Amino acid sequence: MQYFDTHAHVGLICEDPIEQMIVIQEARQASVSRLVSICNSLHDFVKIYDNLKSSTNVYHAVGVSPSEVQNPGRGWIQTIEQNVQLPRVIAIGEIGLDYYRRFGDKNSQVELFITQLDLATKLNLPVIIHNRDAGHDVLDILKDRLPPKGGVLHCYSEDAEYAKKALNLNLYFSFAGNLTYRNARNLHETIGVLPLERILIESESPFMVPADYRGKRNMPKYLPMTAHFLAEMLEMSDEDLAAALWENSNRFFGLPSD
Repeated sequence: MQYFDTHAHVGLICEDPIEQMIVIQEARQASVSRLVSICNSLHDFVKIYDNLKSSTNVYHAVGVSPSEVQNPGRGWIQTIEQNVQLPRVIAIGEIGLDYYRRFGDKNSQVELFITQLDLATKLNLPVIIHNRDAGHDVLDILKDRLPPKGGVLHCYSEDAEYAKKALNLNLYFSFAGNLTYRNARNLHETIGVLPLERILIESESPFMVPADYRGKRNMPKYLPMTAHFLAEMLEMSDEDLAAALWENSNRFFGLPSD
């Protein structure tokens, strides 16, 4: 049995390179065999990439998140284009819209989002999408600009009706530790309308720790708890669900399953 953590902010869990390697080792010991390290900031992408480059089970996404809309850095498009040439860089992300934190203004966020969607199309890569209090705009933009390789709505937070609309696009739905919270009824209802082949899971570490680990900093090694909860919801064995999620994750990122 093996799991694929599709979204982990390894650089935010800890800054020390040795500690980061320990995080990866502990994840593997917990059957988390593959992991996508998410670009915390384009400014420190190369540093984190270099820290983890010896871990061949770690893949990478690179992009400018909405939190950086006011300071993406000079020549940021060229920087992304250069970094996607590195081994095991497999997606653009996380990118999207965040109206909760009010990073910059909405127009600037939308422009940044669209530019990177078009860049992903040019580079023939999938996108990892951040959406917080911006669901309507995110979906409207994706209807016209979603890259051919598709995208994943990471740490899904909308409801089942939204998911039904999003299913019309080449989108996957990734669930984090908050799926295990009793009051997450919108997520539980959403699981009921999704085909299994469109579901992924993620740790979103160091955030969104599963219920059984509340009070601790989230780690990729806790991912199996989210998977177990999902398996019970779907009335599947842990082994069968793990196999399905593994296949889904590799399909989305264009990786071999073996």
